[in-house]
Amino acid sequence: MIKKLKIQWIGMALCFFVQPLTAQTKIDRKAVVERHQVQNTSMDTLASLTVGNGQFAYTVDATGMQSFPKYYQKGVSLGTQSEWGWNSFPNTGQYKFEETLKAYDFNNDGRNALYSIQNKEGRAKEATEYYRVNPHRIQLGNVGLQITLKNGKTAAVEDIKQIKQVLNPWTGIIESHFTIEGTPVKVLTAGDPEIDKVAVHVNSALVSQGKIKVFVRYPFPTSTFLDEGAYYEHPEKHQSNIIAQHAKSAVLSHKLSSIEYFTLLNYTNGKITSAGQHEFVYQPAGKSDNFDFIFTFSKNKPTENQFDTYQQLADRSKEAWRSFWQSGAAVDFEGSTDPRAKELERRVVLSQYLTKVQCTGDNPPQETGLTFNSWYGKPHTEMHWWHSVHFGLWGRPEYLEKSLGYYFNTLEKARALAKRQGYKGVRWIKMTDHEGNESPSSVAAFLIWQQPHLIYLAEMAYRHNQDPEVIKKYSNLVFETATFMADFAEYDKANDRYNLGLGVIPSQEVFRAAETRNPNYELAYWDWALRIAQEWKKRSGQPIDKDWQDVIDKLAKLPQQDNIYLATETATDSYTNPKWRTDHPTVLAALGMVPESPKLDKQVLKNTLDTVWKTWFWDETWGWDFPMVAMSAARLKLPNKALDALFMNIQTNTYLKNGHNYQDGRLRIYLPGNGGVLAAVAMMVAGWDGEEQEFPGFPKDGTWKIKAEGFKKMP
Repeated sequence: MIKKLKIQWIGMALCFFVQPLTAQTKIDRKAVVERHQVQNTSMDTLASLTVGNGQFAYTVDATGMQSFPKYYQKGVSLGTQSEWGWNSFPNTGQYKFEETLKAYDFNNDGRNALYSIQNKEGRAKEATEYYRVNPHRIQLGNVGLQITLKNGKTAAVEDIKQIKQVLNPWTGIIESHFTIEGTPVKVLTAGDPEIDKVAVHVNSALVSQGKIKVFVRYPFPTSTFLDEGAYYEHPEKHQSNIIAQHAKSAVLSHKLSSIEYFTLLNYTNGKITSAGQHEFVYQPAGKSDNFDFIFTFSKNKPTENQFDTYQQLADRSKEAWRSFWQSGAAVDFEGSTDPRAKELERRVVLSQYLTKVQCTGDNPPQETGLTFNSWYGKPHTEMHWWHSVHFGLWGRPEYLEKSLGYYFNTLEKARALAKRQGYKGVRWIKMTDHEGNESPSSVAAFLIWQQPHLIYLAEMAYRHNQDPEVIKKYSNLVFETATFMADFAEYDKANDRYNLGLGVIPSQEVFRAAETRNPNYELAYWDWALRIAQEWKKRSGQPIDKDWQDVIDKLAKLPQQDNIYLATETATDSYTNPKWRTDHPTVLAALGMVPESPKLDKQVLKNTLDTVWKTWFWDETWGWDFPMVAMSAARLKLPNKALDALFMNIQTNTYLKNGHNYQDGRLRIYLPGNGGVLAAVAMMVAGWDGEEQEFPGFPKDGTWKIKAEGFKKMP
């Protein structure tokens, strides 16, 4: 028998965590992380590597910089993005957001609810298009190597030979080696752990020969769904200038229609010259084979005394990453004989690196993080669960809480949305921007499953240490959220129950709002979140809310037919109609993402899992669906099924060499998948409230050897 880690449960039921009992079981975290270093030996456009700090990220090709952004643009694009980098095109049509609104009364109760949708005709269509595109997240700039060949031409992708590139997640340092016409080049790349700064060290005989330079190029926003950082049209619509220059520094400005920002350059002796309308080139001075190049992007004009050497910044990166990896939880699968163990550990390690780099800012991230735009760079709050819950489960609640500030900042806009539709409380905006503005969408406007996320995330923050200050901090947000949820539930007098819908598009987005009532997962989530809100009332020393309780007591039952749960009450053909067997199979999330409800029958849910498994069109799913199914299987005591779900051989369940979850040619990276893997593995390792079994999500057949420490139980 393989020796298993003992588990010690400490504290109250809401804050159990896995912890080693003896020093002998302590995980060598550095060894676990470093055995999953990413290594590249070619100009693989899907293997780009990133440095960053959660609020800013810089993604590089095999040269260690953004030397070939056009070549990489349809892969994992060479993006440089920040949380503050947003722009809007001029509103030449003088469109008003109100022009995107359309009134609905789904339940014939006299409600004049206004929804911002994608209008199809006339000026309303033009307004829709304007507010979908604006504001948009921008690509701040390309910073790459410009290398001159012996014949005087600029090196192309095919001239980069003998590539050996390594990202060490333990340090956050990328080390890149390659040759140009037989001459070696070494590039070291490090991101600052706190500010929007990157440092590069270059070593090559080509430096002293004057054949290696660095370019800074400013692209223009694409105004499309994607912005891959390589769009150079419309040079007349923006301005770029050198506004200061000294022997070891320069400041560049870039001005778009609604934002001007700056790039501070610090470097070993040399000079910056203009190489075009929006491109600048650094030429090292002297006869040395080495130079440092440090660049900082800033919304405000920087002072010029911020010089660091590469080594100074690299040391900060190493210390910050060491501290990150030593914090929170860790899991070690070494010694397991299941052939999937090594790959699962790789996905776990690299997903931690990627979510730290891409998803630990002050706002919920977009689904493609800080690499390239999806949906114009706008966050989707229904994905916030997938982006952030894992931080709580892995014992790093500070990263979860950091993005909760978004809800304080956008509270009044969420309140205005609820009021516009005739509801009390706050309705959290689904497709939004960094300031909480709503984006028109005929799907997003009717989604509701983002609503309980705030309660779930606040509960995760509280569970970490059961600190009363957390209750004080978030209670108003929790109560305002619950108030809307209770008011949104429609009372059905004929059946003496509360319904969700009509007027709902569930998380399985194939259903139409006007025809959908009582989606299974949303009912279970509504029930759980309102019960937790009542617990927050008690923790705050307040009486429970009678209106909330009435909804809890009379909320519609989870719809089922023939001992199988339906996707929605109105889809009695859930498993015979092909169009209902695509997209997210969130009927299973009613036990998985959501804890077991008094309303739920586990045998019926097991029957449902079997049916979904056999009938679903899995090629038409998304990356987080697989960990979602794994969580459901784990709670049903089906650990083999949970692992099979995590490793289902479907394109959208692909994890690239760099750890990114690949979806398709449009979404080459998809961070909800990474967050989902981390949440599912945490649950499979540590379990959930009331579960006493050791490592309940893994088979007990001797094929898994597991060490784990620092995990929190799932609700």
